[in-house]
Amino acid sequence: MGKPHEHRLRVRYSETDQMGVVHHSSYLIYLEEGRLSLMRALGFPYEEVERRGFGMAVRSVEVRYRAAARYGDELFVRTTIERLRGASITYGYEVERVAGGERLASGTVEVACLTLRDGFRPVPVPDDIRAAIEAYLAR
Repeated sequence: MGKPHEHRLRVRYSETDQMGVVHHSSYLIYLEEGRLSLMRALGFPYEEVERRGFGMAVRSVEVRYRAAARYGDELFVRTTIERLRGASITYGYEVERVAGGERLASGTVEVACLTLRDGFRPVPVPDDIRAAIEAYLAR
């Protein structure tokens, strides 16, 4: 597994409930931001991947909540790639509060590579993306 990629963000008011606590669904957005940031760092921003005719559709999500984040908190989303298969990628995540380093949530997301031009069917992860991920995993 490669070194975790760090993405920093601040909790927005719209992501919280009436008590100022981050709603559980907002963590899915944080995980996606971490995933997009990692792929951008590997040289594959999603907009470019989609322009090439590929999509990365979420197949499964697992999140374990440990502590509450609140409006205004700064968070680190640490993203790794746990597994690369023929037509899918599994990402691992840790979400921590910047102040104090408390772990707030952890999880995994598996995405399937799909063709956007031919019925959204699964296709192998493109060779150049695969090579970049393999290099990342070897670090």
